[in-house]
Amino acid sequence: MMFATLNGAVLHYRFRAGQGRAVVFLNSLGTDFRIWDAVITQLPAETPVLCIDKRGQGLSDGNDITMPNLVGDVAALMDQTGLTSALICGVSVGGLIAQGLATTRPDLVSGLVLCCTGAKIGDAAMWNTRIAAVQTDGIGAMAPAILERWFSAQFRAEQPTALAIYRNMLARTPADGYAAVCAALRDTDATAATRTITIPTHCIAGSEDLSTPPDLVRALCALIQGATFEVIADCGHLPCIEAPKTVAQAINEVHKRVQ
Repeated sequence: MMFATLNGAVLHYRFRAGQGRAVVFLNSLGTDFRIWDAVITQLPAETPVLCIDKRGQGLSDGNDITMPNLVGDVAALMDQTGLTSALICGVSVGGLIAQGLATTRPDLVSGLVLCCTGAKIGDAAMWNTRIAAVQTDGIGAMAPAILERWFSAQFRAEQPTALAIYRNMLARTPADGYAAVCAALRDTDATAATRTITIPTHCIAGSEDLSTPPDLVRALCALIQGATFEVIADCGHLPCIEAPKTVAQAINEVHKRVQ
């Protein structure tokens, strides 16, 4: 396991050195970086890869969780590992972090793959209700509803073992960390900053995503000059799990546009 103390927090990460342009993966609320495993296996073996458990998730510390800190952690870890001009692939809140990184540290980012995300996700009332539920009932009680948003009906019906594993991943997320990331999402509207992004960007939506529906992702795409957009059929909120080959293909296509 790899750990680093950066910006006052101990962060858990995985780094695979290699040759060529690196890919940095940023995961969603209630998950850890293992959600990218099936995508990473589709990439060339020599591709450098960095994954990180953001604050409050996985094995990372859960203190001082704000969007600027989540963005700053990725920047600091990239600096430590010597990565510049990387492709950043983020899902959900990871996509918002990716947008923040592109606008605050453009030296670190050459292209974006933004999965099931937006420049602003949800509203204050929604996030406050979610935070209250986590604090009162715990994540376990919320898990069935969350999994319905995460995965398509077909995946839930045909992959019961995988579904149980991701339920465990979700339920074992620290409640305080989950609630704090919800608050960071509540307080973030990246619309103005994201309009300034001009690097090659591809936006991916899932046709059955109930958390960030296709129209939200399409609106994000419209903010970014030259961005491209696709909807993956029969896919929920986590295409990195349901459609890893498609996500890997998108990374490769963005890489071609950067060169």
